[in-house]
Amino acid sequence: MSDPARRHVLRLGALAAAALPLAGATDAAATGRGRPRFPDRWFPVTDHGAVGDGTTDCTAALRAAVRACHAAGGGHVLVEPGRWATGPVHLLSGVDLHVAKGATLLFDTDPAAYLPVVRTRWQGIEVYNYSPLVYAYRQHDIAVTGGGVLDARSDNAHWWPWKGSGQYGWQTGMPHEREDWATLEQWGARGGPVADRVLGAGHHLRPSFVQPYACANVLIEGVTLRNSPFWNIHPVLSRDITVRDVRVECEGPNSDGCDPDSCENVTIERVTFATHDDCVAIKSGRDEDGRRVGVPSRHIRIRDCVYLSGGAAVAIGSEMSGGVSDVVARGLRLPYDPELGEASVASVLNVKSTPTRGGYVRDVRVTDVDAPGWTYVPFEVTFQYAGGTGGTLPAEVSGLTAARWSVRGPCEYPVRVRGPAEAPVSGVRLDRLTFDRAARDPLFQSATDLSLHRVTVNGEPL
Repeated sequence: MSDPARRHVLRLGALAAAALPLAGATDAAATGRGRPRFPDRWFPVTDHGAVGDGTTDCTAALRAAVRACHAAGGGHVLVEPGRWATGPVHLLSGVDLHVAKGATLLFDTDPAAYLPVVRTRWQGIEVYNYSPLVYAYRQHDIAVTGGGVLDARSDNAHWWPWKGSGQYGWQTGMPHEREDWATLEQWGARGGPVADRVLGAGHHLRPSFVQPYACANVLIEGVTLRNSPFWNIHPVLSRDITVRDVRVECEGPNSDGCDPDSCENVTIERVTFATHDDCVAIKSGRDEDGRRVGVPSRHIRIRDCVYLSGGAAVAIGSEMSGGVSDVVARGLRLPYDPELGEASVASVLNVKSTPTRGGYVRDVRVTDVDAPGWTYVPFEVTFQYAGGTGGTLPAEVSGLTAARWSVRGPCEYPVRVRGPAEAPVSGVRLDRLTFDRAARDPLFQSATDLSLHRVTVNGEPL
């Protein structure tokens, strides 16, 4: 790494070490609660030289509009109808990036556009890597709103081949992420300064799409996200987050819809997910690095969302070493789409960990589920997920409630709970669940304090 690049990373590392909002910051502005409010001031990107022709690079214009809005005390950066080519957008406090209906932000697919590196978290381990496409670091009262589209333009020729899978365009001899991921896992296991964990140029860990990092009072509303390189909405170490009336469309690898990661006070409502991976995945860091940071995800509310495709409608983990508690999801709709065949969402609730991950999952309630299509295992708790750096440290899992589920499509196991003998899953409550087409009986392995009330499988009560 060049000396200037290293100085840049060390400076950011020193800022990060000062305080994160969830780790005891005392700045009143950075620890405020609730939905952000913005003055009625508007900053059109066209006033700063942006041209919505789909080819002119508008990165500098967008950055200038964000700086002007922030300097004026906050307001709305307006992206009007048109097609606006841009690199990464870095939000500042008091700024609402308003992408109007009829507007599309077209993000650059050249990895070099996402340098210099920024502090981020990649699959639960802190690292300096390519900038997320929309990023904010230690800011407050920020938003991405409007009825427009943010299109990352990832495909089998851009970003996705780094997965290292032929399904996503990778061919023998092409670069992939596996070596960098192995390096990052080793860094996380050893500890040491995050400022020394630098990837980015010459490396191949794909960036998240939208990532507020160590932020407070965040709103994402009304927009459509398409074709992310990696996870879509990924708030990290942040609090007071609202994701509302958003649509997420991505069939790429690791295309999680919304992943609150060591976050507090999160509302996800009226979001439509069409992903290839988990729709909502609640996380809190991975293995040793997650336990080092030690910040849980808690007070998560998920309401009235639609799950068209993906892994789990609601997943917890697998990176949850900092702990997860107080999660309530209600009004889950998993509609059957004839164009997709009987492929829908693999699970309604999936709590997943490894024997080495540690942490805890407590007090999770998922109610009012309508699932007419295929699901693999609607209710799943497993410690057999892949990954980990050795040893034995199972998570504590307790207080899981499912109520008022109608699962009418085919599934394998309706309920499968597989806890380790040394750490049984406790306090599973199943109330008024119906599974019409299950291939197998429910499985409970190392589960204690189990309560079943009016649970029906293939027309027979349990």
